[in-house]
Amino acid sequence: MDFQKIWNYYSRESVQRALLEIAQNREVVQVFEEGTFGKRPDLIQYPSDIVQGIAQGAVSFHGSLERWSQPMKLEVSLSKAEFDSLRVGWDILIDPDVSDFEIAKITTLQIIEALKDHGLHNFSLKYSGGKGFHVGIPFESLPEKINFQATRFLFPELLQKVIEYTKWYVKENLKDELLRFDSPVNIAQRVGKKLAEITSPDGLEPFRVVSMDVFSHRHLFRLPYSLHEKSLLVSTPVDKKDLEGFEKSDAQPEKIKVEEKFLIPRVKVRDAEGLVIEAMDWASKNQVDIKEKPPFKVRFAKTSPIPEQFFPPCIQRILTGIPDGRKRSVFIMINFLKNVGWDAEKIEKRIMEWNEKNNPPLRANYLRSQLRWHFRQDKNLLPPNCENQNFYRAMGIDVDCLKLHEEGIKNPVNFAFRKMKQSKHS
Repeated sequence: MDFQKIWNYYSRESVQRALLEIAQNREVVQVFEEGTFGKRPDLIQYPSDIVQGIAQGAVSFHGSLERWSQPMKLEVSLSKAEFDSLRVGWDILIDPDVSDFEIAKITTLQIIEALKDHGLHNFSLKYSGGKGFHVGIPFESLPEKINFQATRFLFPELLQKVIEYTKWYVKENLKDELLRFDSPVNIAQRVGKKLAEITSPDGLEPFRVVSMDVFSHRHLFRLPYSLHEKSLLVSTPVDKKDLEGFEKSDAQPEKIKVEEKFLIPRVKVRDAEGLVIEAMDWASKNQVDIKEKPPFKVRFAKTSPIPEQFFPPCIQRILTGIPDGRKRSVFIMINFLKNVGWDAEKIEKRIMEWNEKNNPPLRANYLRSQLRWHFRQDKNLLPPNCENQNFYRAMGIDVDCLKLHEEGIKNPVNFAFRKMKQSKHS
């Protein structure tokens, strides 16, 4: 290990400032050359703490996802209530783990697109210094309370739901992008697995190629601008627009300029509320499935397809073509049309017609993958409720339905059935 190289890097004032900034309210643990961890709990508060750690043989610094009022009071023997009393917040870290660097990029790009689809702006990205990338959402982006309970108490359960929901959300698109990148046989070779290990009767299984762990209590991650304890590359924050062109060589210590931040919010806005709501809703539905384990597929009652003339104004507006929120519109429309009795063939035809009105249109491959996924589900998901700010309001179409909200209509599907029923009795 090149001690002089390590010493020179951590002696830079800009690096020390960056580490101390992210270390605030976190447990920070030293990691040594052989990958062993220093004592816990521990923290860094001053530049001298960093320098002293390096002098003692530390190479890397790992910090907690959870933020604590007094990190040095953490002990394994504490009760949940005692941990909760010390926790002041926690961040979301999404860590797609795969041995192939290009596949790591492809996966990370899909995660970024998913977060954008949910209206997030405050999330950040960093190269891990090893095989791939970390995507982070700061605690400041989360809602303060969920179901009247302070969000700081909801770790790790809420974090796990968000990660599992994100995996579900990106799965089909990630599969398409991986197959566009290479064949399953070659992908298996790239990640050092047998073909049978990454495939199923449905074809390539992206999350057998890539793993995305759900983290537990007191999880540590490599801090931004820390060296990787094995590669001696810097865990480098990366501007999202630069991801595709980023190479491992860009993370050499002598090349690093301390500019980008990771898990430090640019603006104080709780823009992850929509993601959290969707993740909780998805998790509640999927938990029911897991408990029941039905041995047969659910069959839905046949509903006569409701004509477009009975669709609510928000759906009518989407169908004219919109400049922003096209991917969210696909999610809304497929679920809406399924619930008002349209069959798969009719839905696909209408979605493709709608896409031609968009400028620019979405990729046909994206639409087909979304349609394919929705048609394979054993249950109907309702489109988001009318008051969902991450969808209708963010897309600028909530004003079309203000009068309906006053009438107590909570979901576009309710409007369609009500109008259809009224027409039969008029």
